[in-house]
Amino acid sequence: MIELKGAPAAESLLRQAVQRMEQLPFVPHLHVIRLGEDPASVSYVRLKDRKAQEIGLRSTMHVLPEDTSEAALLALIDRLNASEDAHGILVQLPLPKHINAQKVIEHTSPLKDVDGFHPENVGKLWLGQEALLPCTPAGILALCDHHQISLAGKKVVIVGRSNIVGKPLAALMLSRDATVTVAHSRTVNLPEITLQADILVAAVGRPGTITPVMVKEGAVVLDVGVNRVDGKLVGDVTPEVRNVASALTPVPGGIGPMTVAQLMLNTVLAAERQRG
Repeated sequence: MIELKGAPAAESLLRQAVQRMEQLPFVPHLHVIRLGEDPASVSYVRLKDRKAQEIGLRSTMHVLPEDTSEAALLALIDRLNASEDAHGILVQLPLPKHINAQKVIEHTSPLKDVDGFHPENVGKLWLGQEALLPCTPAGILALCDHHQISLAGKKVVIVGRSNIVGKPLAALMLSRDATVTVAHSRTVNLPEITLQADILVAAVGRPGTITPVMVKEGAVVLDVGVNRVDGKLVGDVTPEVRNVASALTPVPGGIGPMTVAQLMLNTVLAAERQRG
């Protein structure tokens, strides 16, 4: 079984970001907004800031109290939307319950939406038009490309229908001529569906969701899950799946580095498009 490590593929994306950045007459500036002190959010934001600095991107962190009002958050986004010195805007999710996350996403300029969540970018993705792509799905495709995993004509089953991973990944896989099935919590006889997959993607956020009996012999398994169990990070796929799959992404160290690298590339792409 091949372990599909993310680091080498992520480095390739980062090199692409640096090469494109060197063609610009300015250094792109990423602005990340975080509300509160959720440990996972603090860790993710710190990682993004560190990676931006490593490759020479400018990065500013806006850390707001958890009880910041929705109006105050939207006002900050308005200022960044209007600023020529803000090329990428990312609001770290999840947000506190008193703030409407979808409203915040829609308030961010689609030209600066480096998460790729704005409805305009989502619509362009499904129409096959140029758009800022969601980082994790785009990173998954880049990982497949790096490891020379062909998608055309393959049966892809995605377990999970979130707006962040499952749905946009389905659109991207379709754009690569894969035949795509999206399964979810209401899917009947899930193992019957997953056993058809040449490429199986687990994106549920629940450990132990995918077991060996659900995986076709020789399938490629992409584990997007990040769960903390007994102080350790684990995916949605049980370790025994490696005895059946031909290739498997590790957790941690698989999809995670791809998401961060794609964010860096998205910031440069956003800066290019704003320049015109």
